Amino acid sequence: MPRKTKTTPKKTSAKKPKKVEEMSQTHGKEERPLYSTLEQIWGDTGLSKYGTFDENDYLKELENMTKADIQAHANKLGLVPIDNRKELVKRLIKEFVYHKSRYSTIPADIQINNITSNLSPEVRKILSEGK
Repeated sequence: MPRKTKTTPKKTSAKKPKKVEEMSQTHGKEERPLYSTLEQIWGDTGLSKYGTFDENDYLKELENMTKADIQAHANKLGLVPIDNRKELVKRLIKEFVYHKSRYSTIPADIQINNITSNLSPEVRKILSEGK
């Protein structure tokens, strides 16, 4: 018959309970700003593609480019470079505005203020019942 081994209970150090003020509670809410693309999560701010988010600056940059430069720029962005300069500039600006909208989000407090500022007192009363 095998020999029985004696085990001794482990000693636990007596910890003092934390005070409520010292404890922190998790709520599961993301504290960082909202992201709309994977590039934003990885740290891309969106400036690397165009160098600016100001539409006027981008227009000035396009005006200073030659036709060949604009076609090369469009090719770099993934657009088909067409021969008509005005149409190509329109397409580039449209793509720029789309790119800018992907990287800019409306803060939540502005969205709420714009919605509730136009409501009548009766509607506000009905909506406040759900709180």
